[in-house]
Amino acid sequence: MRSFRNLLINREYARLWRGQAISTVGDYVFDTTLTLWVATEVVKGKSWAPSAVSGVLLAVGAAVLLVGPVAGVFVDRWSHKKIMLNTELIRAAVVAAVLLLSLIPLEDLPVGLWLGCIYLAVFVLNAAGQFFSPARFAAVGALVPGEADRARAAGLGQATTGAASILGPPLAAPLLFSVGVQWAMAVNLVSYLCSYAATRSVRFPPSQDTSTVVTDPGSSAVRRWSQDFLSGLRHFAGNRLLVALLASAVITQMGTGALNTLNVFFATGNLHASPGQFGFVSMSFGVGAIGGALVGGHAVGRLGARKATWLGLIVSGLLVCAYSRQSVFVVAVVLLMLVAVPVAALNAAMTPLLLESTPPEYLGRVVAVFNPVNELAYMLSAGVAGWLASTGLAHFGGRVAGMTFGPVDTIFTASGIMIIIAGCYAFFALPRERTAVATPLEAKA
Repeated sequence: MRSFRNLLINREYARLWRGQAISTVGDYVFDTTLTLWVATEVVKGKSWAPSAVSGVLLAVGAAVLLVGPVAGVFVDRWSHKKIMLNTELIRAAVVAAVLLLSLIPLEDLPVGLWLGCIYLAVFVLNAAGQFFSPARFAAVGALVPGEADRARAAGLGQATTGAASILGPPLAAPLLFSVGVQWAMAVNLVSYLCSYAATRSVRFPPSQDTSTVVTDPGSSAVRRWSQDFLSGLRHFAGNRLLVALLASAVITQMGTGALNTLNVFFATGNLHASPGQFGFVSMSFGVGAIGGALVGGHAVGRLGARKATWLGLIVSGLLVCAYSRQSVFVVAVVLLMLVAVPVAALNAAMTPLLLESTPPEYLGRVVAVFNPVNELAYMLSAGVAGWLASTGLAHFGGRVAGMTFGPVDTIFTASGIMIIIAGCYAFFALPRERTAVATPLEAKA
């Protein structure tokens, strides 16, 4: 029991983590249930059903790209604890509304109206998440001191998400098909309320309960927001470490987006697996991510955050290249699990670097730049990979040095090379010296 408390770093972070763990499992149950519900009931038998399901993903992406940059300014102005509490209540209310709507028989409303309501709910849920995530990120920085402990906190967060990705989806299908969609929604509703209770019990430092952004009271609201937003962009652009981290992340996303998009085709084509076996492929990555997240703090403590970042990228890229050459299912599953370990570890390493180089009053805006830009890079990568596999490289094939290349494995090899390039770039671009956090007065100068 004592070792478990030590794993959770301190009492206040443990309470914050507990709320996140419950909420994340509920999110995975809800997301999977909603996708299955749309595909198997709302648009059942429609030729355009795949497009209807993809609309859910587009609603998520739209929330990140449209709301994320706007949210950063307000996260820096408002109490982080209040933001997390209010957004959990908003998300609980949205899920409750969808739950009540789902009690209406499907045939009583037009399909277009059902889809419109679902897309709107998904957009609002993820828009609220654009306020919650940077507020929670800033809260971790305030509750957890020290590079190694912050890396451990980031690793625990990722391990929780990885565990939820393994536990949540298998719970969703039985709930939907045995007791109905309403019970899966009720699980998510209760998870948000539990997260609210856990977050409310956290005792934050006084600085977390007041605004850290000083604005001109004589300016209009739009002008004040614009000034704060541009101030955040100037701070970001003037910080070598932040620019290098973002560039490394974008280059990496150009590789990982293709991997996630085409992995099902690689499994069924190159690995000769059945569609039912693809679940083991996804699960292997989740298991590896949990392991990598848990060792991330130890890696940072031993290697330092900078070295753990560029080394993790290079190792990940090499493993992706090795994965792209596989034709044996079991070997590929093991390799993909190994790919996830350095990926999760380097994500844990990036967190203390971000917190160390960013003044508290700019954290919301920094995260609001990182998340949308990374989401855009991921979407572009996924789109380009899908286009190449279906048109540009659809009939590609050949042998080089005794190895056979086809469309998907060629794209995966290129993805691994992109990730290696990101690691090499991070090696040269990340500052070797400590980046001091500017004081509020210096940050505004």
